[in-house]
Amino acid sequence: MKTEERMDRRTILGLGLGALAAGLAPRALAEEMNAAGLLSTDPSETVKLWPKLPPGGRKVRLKARIVERSIDTSAFHDRCVDRVGTPLLTVFRPEKPNGAGIVIAPGGGYVRIVLDKEGFETARFLNAAGFTCFVLRYRLPGEGWENRQDVPLQDVQRAMRLIRRNAKKYAIDPEALGVMGFSAGGHVACSLVTGYDRPVYKPVDAADTLSARPAYSCLMYPVVTMGEGCHQGSRDALLGANPANDAIAACSVERTVRADTPPCFIAYAADDTAVPPVANGLALFEALVAAKLKTELHAFEAGGHGFGIRLAAGKPCVVWPDLFLTWAKSQGFAGKAG
Repeated sequence: MKTEERMDRRTILGLGLGALAAGLAPRALAEEMNAAGLLSTDPSETVKLWPKLPPGGRKVRLKARIVERSIDTSAFHDRCVDRVGTPLLTVFRPEKPNGAGIVIAPGGGYVRIVLDKEGFETARFLNAAGFTCFVLRYRLPGEGWENRQDVPLQDVQRAMRLIRRNAKKYAIDPEALGVMGFSAGGHVACSLVTGYDRPVYKPVDAADTLSARPAYSCLMYPVVTMGEGCHQGSRDALLGANPANDAIAACSVERTVRADTPPCFIAYAADDTAVPPVANGLALFEALVAAKLKTELHAFEAGGHGFGIRLAAGKPCVVWPDLFLTWAKSQGFAGKAG
């Protein structure tokens, strides 16, 4: 093969991410949202997490509000949602499933959920690698729910159990179901990683007899601590003003690492000024290493906070999706590394 005809993996990845930055699904661009805030190219397959009212919802009556934040929707969509009264999963099915499934929890500081940038765009990228993806629209703790600090964990636990209950339907191996979270969604994922069996809600059906333990996790610029160095907005939304010390400790994931914590992939940018990387991602990595658990850390020089995939283009952090796929394969998920 001639030299000019060769392309290494990074070049191929860059091209792929460039296509995503321009819109992985071009048909979705320049579309108008319908009354529910959805596009015609959004997946139509959704799963309600709870058959009736979610836990602690006796006084809650909310209708989801989806807001388009993109100034130029001919380039990309950037929707966020709040007022989440009905938590759900949006299912993204790949053309060629590899047997792995992953629940994706987008960020938003626990006051909103960023649907496109950290949810749907990520799911479409992982679909191309064979992952069956489930974007989680979790409840926001400050919207009137009882036991507010448990609400996101309730939803992600329930999501894992429902997916495992229906693993055959989704063409996944129930032992290859992981979780991915961004920013505050990273805290949702972290909380599941170390608290997957915490009794935060009463079982409602047979699905709740199944384990909620993720087989692996991908934690992107995650909110981890609720103590010193926390993301104050996320802490206020999750715990309220002036939380008790025991509540801070219980929700600081670096303090709750346990011997059966599943493998963790962690990535952040050193120039992240929103979620301090040393007190959060690095602190969790150090706790995992101290416990002799499987973990991998990538600290990029530049990228800021909230880069997802689209905003990583042209920055050192652009390679994170490829690094995650290689790591996932090395852990025995999504085929073999190579």
